[in-house]
Amino acid sequence: MNRGKRKKSRLALAVAVTMAASIWSVPVMAEEQASNVNELLALSEAQNSEGVKADEKDAKIVKAEAEKLLRQYVRIPDDFQLQSSSYRTNKLVNGTRSYWEMNFVKRNNSKQTASIRASLDAVSGQLLSFYNEQYTSSAQATYPLKVDRSAALKLAEEFISQIAKSYSSQVKLNESYGVMPLPPLSGAVSHQIRFDRMVGDIPYLGNYVDLAINSEGHIESFRLNWDETIAFPKAGDYLSMEQAAKALQDAASLELRYVLPYNASADEQTPRLGYGMGAVAVDAVTGQKAEYGDAYGYYYGEAAKTSLTIEPLAAKPKPTVISEKDAIAAVEKAFPLPEGSELRGTGYTESREEGDSKTSSSWNLEWSVKREGGESGNISARVNGSTGEIESYYAYRNREATESKSITLEQAIAKAEELVKQQLPWMSHELYTVSPSPKIFEGRKPEEIYSYDIQFQRKVNGAVVDYDSIYVSIDAVSGQVRSYNSSIRPFEYPAKAPALITRPEALAKWMDYYDVQLTYRVNQQYTLDGMLLSLDKVNLMRAAGDPAFARAELKSDIELIYQLADKDRPESLFLDAQSGEWRSQATGAVTSLELPRATDAEGHWAEEALQLMVAYRALDLKDGKVMPGAVITRGELIKMLVLARNNGRSYEFEAMVKNSAAAASFADVAADSDYFAYVETALQQNLIDLGDGAFNPDEPVTRDDMSELIVRALGYNTLANYDYMFKVSFKDADAIKNKGQAAITVGLKILSLSDGKFLPEKKVTRAEAATAFFRYLQKREELREAPLRM
Repeated sequence: MNRGKRKKSRLALAVAVTMAASIWSVPVMAEEQASNVNELLALSEAQNSEGVKADEKDAKIVKAEAEKLLRQYVRIPDDFQLQSSSYRTNKLVNGTRSYWEMNFVKRNNSKQTASIRASLDAVSGQLLSFYNEQYTSSAQATYPLKVDRSAALKLAEEFISQIAKSYSSQVKLNESYGVMPLPPLSGAVSHQIRFDRMVGDIPYLGNYVDLAINSEGHIESFRLNWDETIAFPKAGDYLSMEQAAKALQDAASLELRYVLPYNASADEQTPRLGYGMGAVAVDAVTGQKAEYGDAYGYYYGEAAKTSLTIEPLAAKPKPTVISEKDAIAAVEKAFPLPEGSELRGTGYTESREEGDSKTSSSWNLEWSVKREGGESGNISARVNGSTGEIESYYAYRNREATESKSITLEQAIAKAEELVKQQLPWMSHELYTVSPSPKIFEGRKPEEIYSYDIQFQRKVNGAVVDYDSIYVSIDAVSGQVRSYNSSIRPFEYPAKAPALITRPEALAKWMDYYDVQLTYRVNQQYTLDGMLLSLDKVNLMRAAGDPAFARAELKSDIELIYQLADKDRPESLFLDAQSGEWRSQATGAVTSLELPRATDAEGHWAEEALQLMVAYRALDLKDGKVMPGAVITRGELIKMLVLARNNGRSYEFEAMVKNSAAAASFADVAADSDYFAYVETALQQNLIDLGDGAFNPDEPVTRDDMSELIVRALGYNTLANYDYMFKVSFKDADAIKNKGQAAITVGLKILSLSDGKFLPEKKVTRAEAATAFFRYLQKREELREAPLRM
């Protein structure tokens, strides 16, 4: 076993950073202000606690001094009035912390225009957090960013070195936290920055300093999450990164799941088999799997190893017409209704999801429960109008004082399983009981338990079907079904599992998905007289003021572990279990772990613009090449424009357009075209006209065409049509169809002239189009009006 290599790469946060503090919306203290704060602290400690509330008696800093401190820490202006304050205590690992939390607001003509929430330690006076929210701002974001992430990091270092100086030497930048997976397309960016607490050379990720700094350099928020009471064990020899990666791979477990892309259209949604891998950690010294602790002993159930039955109990019902009488009879047979139940109302509903060609129907039924002339409860149910399947049932009934019987968890599980077998006999061989752990109910009376909640997991060919759910709630006193819900998607599945990539292959791919991370972990659990307490029990004893809780012991284990850490990615992914490809969780399309990069754009004069468009897949690659000199087509240009206008979000409007029932607007861009969603969106946003009904997606784009598109995107096309308002002195002005548009794009320096000529018929290359849209993004921010100050 090799000793892990340690490098002292800690940031020197106290190093002075020569940047103007005036750009911060909440600046740090000047030296004279820091001196005033120290005087306030000394004065507050010397004061007696007369007039202080009982729950504030332990505070060395009273309310008035806390307000003064906060105002000086973050320079809260005088026109911000203190709206609310609270004195609180929170639990630490080996003690407690008391702190003040205050909210300051600014009003203009009785309207709240801004607020600053801040907190500080009531003993040490250390600033713990603040959040500055401006409801209106005259600041105007710029593009590219005035303050990029590297500049924001310097501002964060300077702020910490002055506001939390004693912590600055104990933290290290978390280089992956808050890193934007895609380059920004607008200037409205907030840099999320985190510095992790370092214990020697090992990070403890549970403690950190967080900051949010916008692209104009204003600090929007600060949070010091720290626990001085933790006693970390001395780190001895531990595994190397290579050894830890092997141990993590050995400890990891894969689960086969059916995945349903959530933004595919209703007709295109197809379940796909995917391999998933849950969180895993190993002891950093032994390499043995480290189980994730249950905070306060709260246990969740696991799915049973065997299904309800070996074979289905019945065939799946064929679609038919279910009458009102049939629906009522189905509910009354499945759930014996209590005495005094009266049918109160029925309703029949037909619906069709957008983009779905199938119509679904259901009966909605309601009963009232009468007792001694009054209403003591109600019952509702929904029955599928074509299969007779009960999709939901809910019963609310006042418990009678005479009810004293109760049922055990085992009895409730048996009852729930029998109900599910009766209601879903055609899939009983695919259902697995997920029972809550008995430890949740230890020491609780039936009336305190209220109900036993049992779920059922569906597996098809051994793969979990995530999007199907079955839930049963059994009253712990009466044993009656309180609620039942069955949500089963009507998909067809293969009779046998298809060929899959091997589990070692899948594990190797998932290891590429994560980073291996060394850190400390704190596990805490309450025990009372040697018995583990569940979270519910802890909360119940606290709420009831149970004196026995004083004997409860909180055990804290500090572990040194290796774990797998998520990387920030532009989209959620899953691993296709058949092909081994990574796919988008949103659309199901094949994608990759890394952002695409064009090999032939490196060193090109338009490299930055080209790589930006490639990152957002506005320009497609072929064999890793973007072909900068190739002529761009109308379809490609519209895709680029729509993505630029929608901040790169493609799947959202793709799903929206595809889910609409409208037919294709253009004869040559059908619904199965790669450009369909973009062309339809451009038409809806008035970027293009319907014209003669043909879009010509493969036709080359001229500079005249592109100037009109860019001006439309800026919102100036109507103005540009008054071309007599513009001085168009181009040498080839007579050849320009869109003179006003050409004048605007040249005047804004989005397009340029060549020897005084606009060259309206010149075909635009991919490099020229990418550069034009990069400049469009820049000018869009410049032309965006700041809020009008009244």
